[in-house]
Amino acid sequence: MTDRQTITQRKQDHIDYLLEDSEIERAQSGFDAIQLMHRALPELNFVELDSSTRLFNYRLDFPLLISSMTGGGADNLVQINQNLAQAAESCQVALAVGSQRAMITDPQARKSFDLRRFAPNIPLLANLGAVQLNTGFGLDEARAAIDILQADALILHLNPLQELIQPEGDRNFARLADKIHALACQLDVPIVLKEVGCGLAPADIQLGLQAGIKYFDLAGRGGTSWSRIESHRAQSPLGVMFQDWGLTTPQALQLARPFQNQAQFFASGGIRNGIDMVKSVIMGGCVCGVAAPLLRPAMQSVEATIEAIQDLKQQFQVAQFLLGAPNIETLFLNDALLLRAHGGTNSTL
Repeated sequence: MTDRQTITQRKQDHIDYLLEDSEIERAQSGFDAIQLMHRALPELNFVELDSSTRLFNYRLDFPLLISSMTGGGADNLVQINQNLAQAAESCQVALAVGSQRAMITDPQARKSFDLRRFAPNIPLLANLGAVQLNTGFGLDEARAAIDILQADALILHLNPLQELIQPEGDRNFARLADKIHALACQLDVPIVLKEVGCGLAPADIQLGLQAGIKYFDLAGRGGTSWSRIESHRAQSPLGVMFQDWGLTTPQALQLARPFQNQAQFFASGGIRNGIDMVKSVIMGGCVCGVAAPLLRPAMQSVEATIEAIQDLKQQFQVAQFLLGAPNIETLFLNDALLLRAHGGTNSTL
């Protein structure tokens, strides 16, 4: 099997296992344990509620980022991304694509990332694996990924656990921070440093800041376990053993608090509804990344995807209203909205 065929098949495998294995997610995100301060007298008119925010100079209707999912040469992968792009444009939310390594090795995959024509007025985020900087990728590949999307930022995803479990994974993560810094200095768009489901530790954020990074996607555990998905492909129990490794998104958000004046943090990983999104904004997420809940709708149609996004917005706004928060600014980093136990911090943090 050629490298092009291997990557395309890997993308198909990821979707298949995500849809078939009910234990890919085990409800361990930590969000359910976080309680919020209900207001019986919110002093608001619901129809005047403002849930809008800004990202990369775009207005978002509410703080949703459709997180990286897929992309490749197969027709179904092309259709998923086009459905996501059209739905994101209709709902005025941001969209990040899956790894664009596929289009570097397979020119046919480029059409799955040619999305700006479907989404002219929203932030689009390109995506490459940071570890590929140790396998020959560099400025040319980064610019190719950005150009096909006319992207507003480039995600460099960090996935050491997934790569270790993946049969064909890349395992050399040495001296990546210096290469990330060099790339950041040469690009015209910002880099977003992103985990894929194990969270970013303060030491990771510090290395990123030293490399000139101002955007971080914390991507904690509790949602899709890529370790478990790769264990199916590797036919190895190792991925199952490490399926719950890492920081939850609430833990990662709390640990990132000291860096809030130096960077912006995307909250993703285990966010499954609008209430989780509100909790994430309160804890310091400027936008909230959601992927798996939108996969099935995106496999169906643009309309089904729009409906799923609108459901998230309705949930978000109901929670926002019941907290007495008229806008996003009154939610962001507002610890008074967290119900604290025994006079201390929330028990999950």
